Amino acid sequence: MPLHIAVDLVFFTGRKGGSESYVRGMFPAMAAAHDDLRFVGIGNRELAENPPDWFPGEIVPLPVSGENRVTWALAEAFAVAVQARRIKADLLHCPSNFGPSVKLLPTLVSILDVLPIKHPEWVPGGRARGVQLLSRATARAATRIHTISEASADDIVELLGRPRSDIDMIYLGADPVDAPLRGERTGRPYVLAGGNRMPHKNHARLLEAWALIPEAERPRLVVTGSHGDDPLTPLLRRLGLEDDVELRGWVTAEELADLYEGASAFAFPTLFEGFGLPVVEAMVRGCPVIGSDLPVLREVGGDDMVYIDPYDTRSIADAVRRVVSDQALRESLSAAGLKRASLFTWQRTADAHAEVYRAMARNR
Repeated sequence: MPLHIAVDLVFFTGRKGGSESYVRGMFPAMAAAHDDLRFVGIGNRELAENPPDWFPGEIVPLPVSGENRVTWALAEAFAVAVQARRIKADLLHCPSNFGPSVKLLPTLVSILDVLPIKHPEWVPGGRARGVQLLSRATARAATRIHTISEASADDIVELLGRPRSDIDMIYLGADPVDAPLRGERTGRPYVLAGGNRMPHKNHARLLEAWALIPEAERPRLVVTGSHGDDPLTPLLRRLGLEDDVELRGWVTAEELADLYEGASAFAFPTLFEGFGLPVVEAMVRGCPVIGSDLPVLREVGGDDMVYIDPYDTRSIADAVRRVVSDQALRESLSAAGLKRASLFTWQRTADAHAEVYRAMARNR
């Protein structure tokens, strides 16, 4: 008999970044290789109206909006497991940090990072306390926990109290890309950066570092990822960088691919990550990476990127100048990054998840 797995997609809106990249990448790979598994998505109103073509099953909606943080958080805690039981699922997978506060059926929760617990000062809008409570309840009720790096697994053991034996570490992946060879660029070069505007993404220091680069050497900087009015705009104007920095906001996948192709490098000055998916997404396109010297990024990027001290604007500025001015270095980083990225595929991610699902079913 096929294993019937309910997948919690109440969080999904198409505008939440890494957790959505995870489910969009993994489930098509899962469907292509594991025909003993059957999936049904527990969605929100938006998904019910526009069922995703990447999910290998029907969507059973709850009457909540994924855009409303309060209602979808309550649904995660109290409604998703009830719905999974109602549709007679064998297992429930909650892939976006949160899940039921009480276990009604075997449940795998993907805790992608523990930012609200480790660094509550970086959670905007006074939400840290509520998120901490939900995270702790989720971790207690989960049958097993999946996470996406050894660094995150260590954090979960330390801060959420689950033993390492209860945690499955499975890396994320990236879609393969036919990346063109990176020859010498003409015209003014640019560096790409992206991500939401939460404090730990460290975009303010990136702009301050840009102001330290002499004008004659300063490349353009293109920063994607914001919704609505960009909170970086006042700093951009204060630094006098209007002609040097473009705040692009949210872009389509096609626009992002074009930006990667033309960029001299990708800058990732983050202060905290659960994995660092943008590093792999840049590498798979042959784009050299300049990123923070954090244990989790060393785990993902190895020796195949240029590391910076994310708290030191001079370190950021010097690394950018070095990479942008040195074509041989960029070509070396591009080739090494492509090789490194081949270690992280959605098929590997899906295959490892399938084994976790089967093991959980055997141990029911």
